[in-house]
Amino acid sequence: MIVSSKGRYALRVMAALAERYPGEYVPLKEIAAAEGISQKYLESIMTVLSKGGMVDASHGKNGGYRLNRAAEEYTIGSILRLTEGDLTPVACDSSCDRACRSRGMWERLGLLIDGFFDGITLADLMKE
Repeated sequence: MIVSSKGRYALRVMAALAERYPGEYVPLKEIAAAEGISQKYLESIMTVLSKGGMVDASHGKNGGYRLNRAAEEYTIGSILRLTEGDLTPVACDSSCDRACRSRGMWERLGLLIDGFFDGITLADLMKE
């Protein structure tokens, strides 16, 4: 499993928002500058996070983005699945025309990955 820059940046942005005072909208330009991420690329990530219900967006003079719940309520797994899609390490499904002896192993690894990332919250990242 490889996490793309989209997933890594989403985690960085969510952590940056978690550091802010709860309820405070942070302008996209400010997030981009603080995290060293292209504003245009960050816009696409924030659109995904907003449509996925992870952040609230506000437009206008005092607009920006903010978390819409406590940092303890966001799992790293939920953020990565939203930005990356399935976290399955190998695309292995029942349509395979061969008997695959390793399929069970890949499925168990997928469960371990899900369990690992779902066991870490955004609040946990803030403690590190």
